Amino acid sequence: MRVPFIKMHGLGNDFVVLDARERPLPGTISSSNAKALANRNTGIGCDQLIVLEPSAAHAFAMRIYNADGGEVGACGNATRAVALLHGEAATIETTGGLLALEPAKGGATVNMGVPRVDWNQIPLDYAMDTLSMPVGWRELKNPVAVNVGNPHVIFFVEDADKVDLGTLGPEIENDPLFPERINVNVASGVGENHLKLHVWERGAGLTRACGTGACATAVAAIRRGLVGDAVTVTLPGGDLFIEWREGESIRMTGPATESFRGEFEWDDFA
Repeated sequence: MRVPFIKMHGLGNDFVVLDARERPLPGTISSSNAKALANRNTGIGCDQLIVLEPSAAHAFAMRIYNADGGEVGACGNATRAVALLHGEAATIETTGGLLALEPAKGGATVNMGVPRVDWNQIPLDYAMDTLSMPVGWRELKNPVAVNVGNPHVIFFVEDADKVDLGTLGPEIENDPLFPERINVNVASGVGENHLKLHVWERGAGLTRACGTGACATAVAAIRRGLVGDAVTVTLPGGDLFIEWREGESIRMTGPATESFRGEFEWDDFA
């Protein structure tokens, strides 16, 4: 059976979107066929596979699979892309919780929910202060941990460009301290209320942009008093604008783009 797809991206973080809200997929998405579709050599190619499904209580549900086939709870860039596709304000379900989205010119504003900062909410393997964790990996030390639907650890350094995240990222991601693995963020200040960020994404590797990473990094910087409550986060793919106050939900604003549409044969990837 031929299945339509939509290729989209947010600041270069790219997705294959399968819209099953009205037309069900021929079968169930598994780790293996998500990984096959995401393969850039033999599949369509993407950082994340996004599946939209009906919801009894909300506008629709969104499921998110990383390029390695693992399912995750949230993806900020994909949520903006889906907002662009949906075309109107909505509340949607994810396995990480409810997200409120609103299309804006060239993209969307997304309410990403209230961040979680307790050690067992990240989760970590044992109790510790998540605002200045007493751990380190080579030159990266004393990170902040934040869960925004996905777990993140954030290191503040003098110059994020000088960190070999391609080497350190997978080492930290798979450390036993993080029982569900971890997304690794390295950030540095580039001006008042302005951060530069590089992200090693759990299950996807180095990425041009990570919406949940930008949200987690902004929350970490605000909690440490490094910035105010409205922050521009510059990633290799471009800028995201993050707003957050203690006890409130995170608001993320940024662009999203539809690249092209096509079809694939379901049995080729089943």
